[in-house]
Amino acid sequence: MRCIFAFLVLQALVCLRAYSQTPAGDPAGEQLQKFTQIYRYLNRFYVDEVDNGPLIEGAIEGMLGQLDPHSAYIDAEEMRQVEASVEGEFSGIGIELGMLRDTAIVVGIIAGSPAQRAGVLPGDRIVRIDTLDAARIARGEMPEHLRGKRGSRVGIDIVRRGVQEPLHFDIKRDKIPLRTVDAAYMADNGIGYIKVNRFGRTTMTDFRHAYDELETPERLILDLRGNSGGLLQEAIELAGFFLPRGARIVSTEGRAVKNMVYEAPADGPARRCKLVVLIDEKSASASEIVAGAIQDWDRGVVLGRTSFGKGLVQRQVRLPDGSAIRITVARYRTPSGRIIQRPYENGKRREYYLDHLRNHPQTTDSIRTAPAYRTLHSGRPVYGDGGIRPDIVIAADTAGYTPYYAALLRSGAIDEYAIDRMERERGVMEASYPTEELFIREYPVDDTMLYELAEAGARQGVDFDESGFVRAAPRMRTDLKALLARYLFGAEAYYRVVNTSADRTYGQALAILDDWENLGRPILEP
Repeated sequence: MRCIFAFLVLQALVCLRAYSQTPAGDPAGEQLQKFTQIYRYLNRFYVDEVDNGPLIEGAIEGMLGQLDPHSAYIDAEEMRQVEASVEGEFSGIGIELGMLRDTAIVVGIIAGSPAQRAGVLPGDRIVRIDTLDAARIARGEMPEHLRGKRGSRVGIDIVRRGVQEPLHFDIKRDKIPLRTVDAAYMADNGIGYIKVNRFGRTTMTDFRHAYDELETPERLILDLRGNSGGLLQEAIELAGFFLPRGARIVSTEGRAVKNMVYEAPADGPARRCKLVVLIDEKSASASEIVAGAIQDWDRGVVLGRTSFGKGLVQRQVRLPDGSAIRITVARYRTPSGRIIQRPYENGKRREYYLDHLRNHPQTTDSIRTAPAYRTLHSGRPVYGDGGIRPDIVIAADTAGYTPYYAALLRSGAIDEYAIDRMERERGVMEASYPTEELFIREYPVDDTMLYELAEAGARQGVDFDESGFVRAAPRMRTDLKALLARYLFGAEAYYRVVNTSADRTYGQALAILDDWENLGRPILEP
């Protein structure tokens, strides 16, 4: 009893001292003192020794979790990955890995990379990294063993088809670029196509290079589908590429930061090209800034599905251990005044994302219920407060997406089968289809390949469903051909196959640009 009484007296004295140091009427300071007390008590009196790292990180995550859905804590490891994505490069050897029955296989090599210079080839199986047996390294951890400080070395042992003994390579790591433009090519009738996957520091450099390589097309499809955003400055520059000098691109407003207005600093090189912008429910943040500015100025037709609706501005603060926090400080508005951010309730992050999956508006009727604004050139209505609504909504194509096909995707069977086939037949395929154009035009995915895919699925525990198999067959043909094209020729070939074979949104964009006076201009100038 005396011990309990002594503890309570001690607790009261500590509380009194802590609160005496907090200015009267300072609620924030009082709450901070409260947190500090609890932390000290746990360390001093808890029955077991306290691991303070997870304790503090959990507290930080819990605190930010009571705010909007985009304020977040990022641990040190995640920050390294984020920085590589934003900076557009990392240090490594420059290979793309696939897994085939627990074996790491080189499915692609970046041109000019250390791996290419050392003589590593697509199809090589990695069996050892330095002193580690590759089979004992988890798939998600393998890239970390291959990456490292620029100039450091890593040893890999590979098994190559047709070579009896394993081959050893000692490779010096170097900077490896991360492309932010996945594909850039000329489509039908001289229409350019550029797909931007994110907004990093190299995005505008990559985009300008792609645009110039296409010889400055007069008609262009800008594909921002699946682009979750990135750096604001790169988004402003990309929007400005299509706008005249002085055109407002986006503005920000917040409680504790200065309101800002961002405008195109000069006439954009492509301000007169006919433009279609593709977006979907995964297009967010910087992508929405670009699409919103293009739409508000009646500069191009926005096509696809309503974007995610992420219109909050985060300020990132680095912490001493390499981690960081992102705190929402402002909101974005498009040039017409639309708020991009869709509604949310503080502390209900899970509900926010589930609502996006369940109820994301993609129909004309749902669009009409949103607040209406007016574009700045023709004065036509556009709709806000929940992402960017396209000028033409094209529902997701779910034809062939059967439960059986979904199970194949989840099991990884399609990737595994494509890698397996590429490993067995790469030489034959390269000889028979030496160019990307020839492969896309003539390579057949026959019934035998589809049934082999079904067998690969069965090995992964996916029971064969004949009805689901038959209905999914056209989609499986497209996806298999696209994956094989990617492993042979790169990401651009993948999108060329998917776009021309099965993408209704892409097809509609081509039709609009091919008959702009009848299909494009009436949308922008009703």
